[in-house]
Amino acid sequence: MTEPQTEGWGDKRCNKNEFIMIKETIHAQGIEIGIYTTDFENEFISLTDIARYRTADPRFTIHSWLRNRDVVEFLGLWEALHNPGFNRIDFDTFKKDAGTNAYTFSIKKWNEMLFGKGIITKSGRYGGGIFAHSDIAMEFASWLSPEFKLYIIKDYKRLKSDENSRFSLNWNVKRELAKINYRIHTDAIKHNLMPQELTSLQKSFVYADEADLLNVVLFGMTAKEWRDANPNLKGNIRDYADISQLLVLANLESYNAILIEQGMEQEKRIELLRQTAINQLNTIAGLETPLTGIHDVLIE
Repeated sequence: MTEPQTEGWGDKRCNKNEFIMIKETIHAQGIEIGIYTTDFENEFISLTDIARYRTADPRFTIHSWLRNRDVVEFLGLWEALHNPGFNRIDFDTFKKDAGTNAYTFSIKKWNEMLFGKGIITKSGRYGGGIFAHSDIAMEFASWLSPEFKLYIIKDYKRLKSDENSRFSLNWNVKRELAKINYRIHTDAIKHNLMPQELTSLQKSFVYADEADLLNVVLFGMTAKEWRDANPNLKGNIRDYADISQLLVLANLESYNAILIEQGMEQEKRIELLRQTAINQLNTIAGLETPLTGIHDVLIE
């Protein structure tokens, strides 16, 4: 989500992002380019998708760009301006051979040794690849093709305009609901379910397990089960939830955080959360158009 951090906008772990990841897609000359945010302020754009404009081997093209000394200097300056934790001392050593034939830019070392946040590798069958902060992604697009960059900017502006318009109500509600509740939920997990001796990878599994608990309670299936059932859809199960389901999900996150703080076992929490979801969906259904699909799964 190559991910030295576990908190803040530097957190790129895909499993943990079941809580908070918001995804979108822009289009430039027929190419779909993925975008995601984990903190609703910093957006990461897929360099892998951008590189497909020129090549069938995006990774090679991206690393060819990263070998340039000017690019490494630019990345270092970006981190210095936007990332207080950036290791500037070791950066001088890192960039020493940049631009030479022998130089290889390692994203893993950039993140783990220098604590960089601007460029990351995101694993996964769905939406994986190399991502960079929008500032950096636009520089890459400019190097690849100034013309193509203009098409990217045009649709990126369209996306930002839509976010602020009445046509983006679902995006904005989803973003605000998640922003309010994800920290409450993840903090409760961190302080009550997370032994200190766990590795970063093991911790990500704990977060993912609690995310899937809520998926099962509300949607009737885990994230993996949804992906297996919908191989042609991008994103995850929460990206396709409607406003009512998102409202209930936000309430469930807060309630689950309280139950975790109380030390309640997971089996009991599932029972209480499921009943809460049913009650709230029934209430919402009585106020407006009844829910279908997911509501039916819960009532059965």
